[in-house]
Amino acid sequence: MRALVDIFAQVFRSIAANKLRSFLTMFGIAWGVASLLLLIGLGEGFRSGQRRGLSQLGEDVIMAWGGNIPASPNQHTGMRPYYLTLSDADAIRAQASHVRNATAFINRGDIKQVSEFSSAGGGVYGVEVNYPQVRRLPIAKGRFLNADDETQHRRVVVLGQKNNVLLFPGRPSVGESILLNGYRFQVIGVADKIGRGNNDGENQQIYIPLSTMMELFPILGDNVPLDAVSSIQYQPLTEDLNETAKADVHRIIAARHGFDAGNKDAFEEWDTIKTMRMVGVIFTAMDVFLGGVGIVTLALGAVGIINIMLVTVTERTKEIGLRKALGATNGSIMMQFFLEGMLLTGLSGVIGILGSAALMIVLQHAMGNNQMGFDPPRLVPWSAALALGTLTLCGMVAGLYPARQAALMEPVEALRKE
Repeated sequence: MRALVDIFAQVFRSIAANKLRSFLTMFGIAWGVASLLLLIGLGEGFRSGQRRGLSQLGEDVIMAWGGNIPASPNQHTGMRPYYLTLSDADAIRAQASHVRNATAFINRGDIKQVSEFSSAGGGVYGVEVNYPQVRRLPIAKGRFLNADDETQHRRVVVLGQKNNVLLFPGRPSVGESILLNGYRFQVIGVADKIGRGNNDGENQQIYIPLSTMMELFPILGDNVPLDAVSSIQYQPLTEDLNETAKADVHRIIAARHGFDAGNKDAFEEWDTIKTMRMVGVIFTAMDVFLGGVGIVTLALGAVGIINIMLVTVTERTKEIGLRKALGATNGSIMMQFFLEGMLLTGLSGVIGILGSAALMIVLQHAMGNNQMGFDPPRLVPWSAALALGTLTLCGMVAGLYPARQAALMEPVEALRKE
């Protein structure tokens, strides 16, 4: 035990004797570690931000819209348009065995919204009662639409968070009335804020029963069905069954509108599950690339430490010879230089990890969670473990080779060395 304490004391004295050289060596490694962790932390911030942004839409949502039917696959001339309908949504709910929920809605942006205090713009959505089960729509005050509102074609409305502020500035809104293109609607609820930052698109939407929307504000145009809707949005039974659920929906829509379900050009849709997977693959590849760059950087740092330790061995040749002449064993000489290399790399790594963690905490407090599509960087445990593992390996290599060179010196030759 006493011998080990003496060895550690000698290690610290050796490092302290070359303060500038030791500092520069450690600074290079700490900088490399901190850069690696910060870059991976930034990538994870982007990843979690994208996930959070997609989660604002709802859980496992697939969105479908009306499209154009090509005369033949991959042909974009003479295309026939078709509209999705409420009966299509009913058929999907009844026949698509791999769909757990589906909702239809009409979206119009040309309906004027007026209260006794102010007016506002934004989309007016005619939705079904199950809309919040598919799309994320938390309610802050009052209630959402119910089955009686739908079946009785009630003129009731749920306000988005931003429209509530615009139409009723500083005043209570639930129980009050607004005019939609001159029709009076009673406010029954107010939605909570959706999303982050200044993206208020979804917060400037209002919601009325789909039956009322079809009665007062239907989709108009040539050859438009009476029950036409803007979109049908649905969820697969599980996330892994998204492609199977889409195949079910394609089959039903194609059969109802008279075209081949294999004609992919006829479908307009967005699969948020597939998008989430693509985002994950992109950022995983980025993490692998950055991790590889970081390992190479740390390996180069280890080469620098080997060089410094070899210089140290050369400078201390006479000391090594004297110690061996006084009875120091090869093991004790080797242990001293090995610990010196390990201490330089280990301490540098700890400083780099703590420095990067402190910087990320500062960035988290400075940025908050209000940046759309981007979360503050955070320390990723696996990246810290990767850095520590790589540093341990580099430290062993950086310490063993110079230590072996020192231990193999003959005492007489070392003492004779000028």
